[in-house]
Amino acid sequence: MGHHHHHTAAGAHRGRLLLVLALTLSVMAFQVVGGLAAGSLALLGDAGHMAVDAFGILVALFAIWIANQPSTDERTFGLKRAEILAAALNALLLFALCGFIGYEAVRRLLDPQPVSASTMVVFSTVGLLANLIALGLLRRGQAESLNLRGAYLEVLGDLLSSAGVVVTALIIWLTGWHWADSVVSIAIALFIAPRAWHLLNEALRILLEATPRGLDLSEVRRHLQTHPNVVDVHDLHAWTITSGMPVLSAHVVVEDSALADSGRLLARLHDCLSTHFSIDHSTIQVEPVGHAHHENACRA
Repeated sequence: MGHHHHHTAAGAHRGRLLLVLALTLSVMAFQVVGGLAAGSLALLGDAGHMAVDAFGILVALFAIWIANQPSTDERTFGLKRAEILAAALNALLLFALCGFIGYEAVRRLLDPQPVSASTMVVFSTVGLLANLIALGLLRRGQAESLNLRGAYLEVLGDLLSSAGVVVTALIIWLTGWHWADSVVSIAIALFIAPRAWHLLNEALRILLEATPRGLDLSEVRRHLQTHPNVVDVHDLHAWTITSGMPVLSAHVVVEDSALADSGRLLARLHDCLSTHFSIDHSTIQVEPVGHAHHENACRA
C-alpha cells in the first residue's frame, strides 16, 4: 500500500462503486422477474439498462484497479489512462443503449402490447428507490473523476428510466394508454444522449493531450515570468494524465547570474505552479540566455 499518493481520484470511491454494483445486479434480477410477470417491455428494457449499467460499473472498477498499479520503467505513468479509456467506452455504451431504446420504442408505438400495470408499478418503484441510493453513493465522486462520471451518468439514466416506467405504469393503469410506454422511453433516450456525448468529448480531450480545462497557459506563462531573474518561458505544455492529475513542462530562461542558485529558483517556480494552478507534477528546464537558439539549431 505504499503507493497511496499515486492513487487516482476514482480510487477513493472504489467501495461505493462495489456497493452500487451489488445493488444494480440485485435490482436487475428483480426487474427481469417483474417484466416477465407483467408482460412489460418497459420493465424488461429497464432491466436491460441495469445490465449495461452493471457492465459499465465493472469497467470502471477494472480501470481503477489497473490505474492504481505502480508505474514501471516501461510505463512511467503506470496505466492511469485506463480510467479515461473506460469513460470513453461507457459513453459509447450509453449511445448504443439510446439507439436500442429508440428503436424498441418506435417498434412498440406501431404495435402496442397489453401490460399488467399494477405489477409494473410495484417492480418499477423498487428499481427507482435502488437507483436513488446508487446515485447518492456516486454523487460526490463524479465531480472528481471522469471514470466515475461515466458510471454516475449510467445510474442517472437508469433512475430516469425507472421513473419513466413508474409514470408509464400509472398512466396505463389510470387511462389504458399503452403507447405511453414508448413515448416515455424515447424521452429517456433523448435525455441520455447529450450527456453521453459530453462524457465522450471530455475523455477525448484528455486522450488528445488538450490543455486541462480551466487552465490558461498565457496566465501560467505570465506568472512564471514575474519571478526575479526569469527572462523568458518557452516550450510550455500542459496536459492531463487522468482525472485530477494535470502535468506541466516548461523551458525557463534565466539570467546567467541566477544559474548558480537554480535550485532555489526551481523550488520557487514549482511552488508557484502548485499554489496558484494546483499543478503538483511539473518538469522545468532552466536555461541560460541564448540557449534557446542552440536548441532550435539541434531541432532543425
